[in-house]
This record gives sequence, structure tokens and C-alpha cells, in this order.
Amino acid sequence: MSAPVPDPTSRRLTQTVGGTVYIVVVAMTCVGLGIVVAGAWRTGLVWMGVGLLLGSLSRAVLSERAAGMLRVRRRWSDVLMLTVAGITLIVLAVIVPAQPL
Repeated sequence: MSAPVPDPTSRRLTQTVGGTVYIVVVAMTCVGLGIVVAGAWRTGLVWMGVGLLLGSLSRAVLSERAAGMLRVRRRWSDVLMLTVAGITLIVLAVIVPAQPL
């Protein structure tokens, strides 16, 4: 007997909560990049930073099995890197002085 062939017309959904959170983080990053391209770079960086902090919080709370695509390395290193990157983007958006045009 051979394995059943999956239907190519069926939609693939994320299998874990972490996969869904990952998609939300990527979506927030894309929105942030769009805002940066539109000219409001501070707002865009804050969107990206908040998305990374959301991913960090989710990675810290979810189990190894439920983390899905958020799970790249050990839990503490994933949480640390996402937190540092998110806070750094938000801090940069706040402390960089306005430049004259």
C-alpha cells in the first residue's frame, strides 16, 4: 500500500499556536516596513519592535511542542534575542533625534 496523496487544492493551516503567532509577527514586520517606506519610520520601527516582543512573550509562555515555528534554538536564547531586537528597535525609534530636511 502506498501513502495517500494529499489534495493539492486543500488549504494548509498552521499546526500550532506558535505557527500562528509567527505569521502575526511576520505580518506586523511587513506592516512596519510598509510604514517605514511611506515615510513614518519611527512608527514603522515601533510596529516591528512590538511584533518581536509579541513573539518573545509567546515563545516564553508556549511549550516546546506548541511553539512551532517560533522554536529555533533553546527557549532562553530565542526569548533573549527576540526581546533584545524588539527593545532595540523601539528605543532607536524613541531616542534618534529628528533630522532637518
